Amino acid sequence: MSSLGYTRYVAQGGDVGAGVTDAMAIQAPSGLAGIHLNFLRRPPTNIFLALLGLAPVPPLTAEEKVAFTAYGAQQKGYNGEQTQSPETIGYSLTDSPIGQAGWMLDHDADSYQKISSAFLGGPASGGLTPDHILDNITLYWLTATGTSAARIYWEGARETAASLSQPPPNVTLPVGFTVFPNEIFQAPRSWVQEVYPNLTYFNEVAAGGHFAAWEEPQLFAEELRAAFRSLR
Repeated sequence: MSSLGYTRYVAQGGDVGAGVTDAMAIQAPSGLAGIHLNFLRRPPTNIFLALLGLAPVPPLTAEEKVAFTAYGAQQKGYNGEQTQSPETIGYSLTDSPIGQAGWMLDHDADSYQKISSAFLGGPASGGLTPDHILDNITLYWLTATGTSAARIYWEGARETAASLSQPPPNVTLPVGFTVFPNEIFQAPRSWVQEVYPNLTYFNEVAAGGHFAAWEEPQLFAEELRAAFRSLR
């Protein structure tokens, strides 16, 4: 950022980008004023250990029980395959554009419903238009990055396992967090607050899913502005 001429900036991430943004905040490079997330990459340690079956499930509120079940479910399917055998699925994705498209479209139930509806003549959900979706798939196909994209899950799983014995330090920078209603799981404020003690903004919005910036760009931008307003 310094080479681009920025002396003060913020960072935002969802999905894998949430992990990148989290790592940036832990390192806290000079100039980074705060971060905003719309996906909780790492739940509290006691919750994560319980999800792995390495510890008993702690007492949970009704909201936390829903999140606990949904978080566990998202570890299966494509997530489980890419975490365990990224090369296996990666080679087949690189070999078939139809396979690449099918694998990406079946990411989660909410996204699948919205994307398939758009291709069947239904109304597009924000930016999830057929052309935009095909552009995204084509980018993976032309660059042959299906395997490397899958491998991120394998590498991330091992990093997470290593962090169980040496948890990362707390983020001391201001943290904003937005929950979108159709996300793979809705992170309870209690979990976000425990992972990020310096939580300065938290909001639950009325629309959007896992691909929130793509699906609801206006709402997404409004959330970033609200989260970072206090840092101006």
